[in-house]
Amino acid sequence: MVFSSTIFIFIYLPIALMLYYITPFKWRNLVLLIENLVFYGWGEPVYVFLMLASVAVDYFLALMIERSHNKGEKGKKWLIISIIINIGLLVFFKYLTFICDTLNALFSLNIALKMNIVMPIGISFYTFQKMSYVIDVYRNDCKAQHNFTAFGTYVSLFPQLIAGPIVKYRDVAEQMETRNTSVDKFSDGVCVFIVGLCKKVLLANSIGILWDTLYNSGNLSVLGAWLAVAAFTFQIYFDFSGYSDMAIGLGKMLGFEFKENFDYPYISKSATEFWRRWHISLSTWFREYVYIPLGGNRKGKLRWYINILIVWAATGLWHGASWNFIAWGLFYAFWLIIEKLFLLKHLEKGRILPHIYAILIAMLGWALFACNSLSEGLTLIGSMFGIGVSALASQSDIFYLVSYMPLFVILIIASSPLVKNAFLCIPEKSRNVLTLILCLFGLILCTASIISSGYNPFLYFRF
Repeated sequence: MVFSSTIFIFIYLPIALMLYYITPFKWRNLVLLIENLVFYGWGEPVYVFLMLASVAVDYFLALMIERSHNKGEKGKKWLIISIIINIGLLVFFKYLTFICDTLNALFSLNIALKMNIVMPIGISFYTFQKMSYVIDVYRNDCKAQHNFTAFGTYVSLFPQLIAGPIVKYRDVAEQMETRNTSVDKFSDGVCVFIVGLCKKVLLANSIGILWDTLYNSGNLSVLGAWLAVAAFTFQIYFDFSGYSDMAIGLGKMLGFEFKENFDYPYISKSATEFWRRWHISLSTWFREYVYIPLGGNRKGKLRWYINILIVWAATGLWHGASWNFIAWGLFYAFWLIIEKLFLLKHLEKGRILPHIYAILIAMLGWALFACNSLSEGLTLIGSMFGIGVSALASQSDIFYLVSYMPLFVILIIASSPLVKNAFLCIPEKSRNVLTLILCLFGLILCTASIISSGYNPFLYFRF
């Protein structure tokens, strides 16, 4: 079940909210846990048991770590067991086929899996959440949760279960025990949800059609390649940030406060700034639980660069079991190292050229990211620069450019803070009325689009 579906918006969500609010507060975590499991099990009922089993393991191991602390011990063995189990599950369900295929290709082996492994949706998100919880308990950054229902609710919370953002337990620990709900907070959550829904359905889906059309068309011209990558650049932003907004809005409806996950990344002037603004919860996770434990920049320049390469190779691999994702991560590692060496100080002095540079880096990165394989990604980048293409532009590419130009203009404006800043300039009373009108209009448009169009891709299936 995805947020941008009529089943979720008009059946599951109203029922879930009604049951949640008619339940006394002390039982709401239990009700919410059941609702979470229904949501997750809608498409994958078998993997509900996998998630519950992994939740139980980390719940128990965190308690063992806390018990070790009470005895004056560190409890490191329990942390190691947790990490091994969590990484092991990820490797088995997400990377085993990729590992076997890679070994077969490199060493001419014939390793064949006798089972068809289907990756559970959202396993990367909830695995990272559980790992951060156990690590934080080990570090004494938070206390172990003794209530299994509360911990299970945190891990399986349906607003961010399958598409993020990655929520650290210490950020919501108090909210698991007590949550403030109000009409204003609920209505604010509804508005944030509808904004995210509009991003996904009206913007991401609309430009995604152009990406799919051009990508599947075969031999691209130079113009066609740039149009395709530009389309995906906007599709992935409005899809990802749209889902994050919907998660934050749903959280508010339930009384939770989640941190922002995207902060207008396409206004960045460097790759460094881009990753401060893009998928903030993921980059924060890797910084806190991988980069800093490896030594960060504290053990000399060579070790610093190696740490950056490790973190970004892992970041790429987290996104999917394919070499193009690893190449995408290393691509950013290269530019981040270059910026740290000498480029960043020059970029910070400029305005237009640094912005063009950052957008170009992002688009080249998305060309690697969007394709089904590394070879296809490199071919697409080559096409952008005239390598292996038969023409600079085709008649169909010019038609697409003209037809989609108004949408591109809307996407450019919407990916900047211009609309938000202009909206905040409106007097508060008028703004409240306008918000209600726009939300109702946006919901109607999204509903019509979902019903009339069969195009509603879920980009998170690889995660």
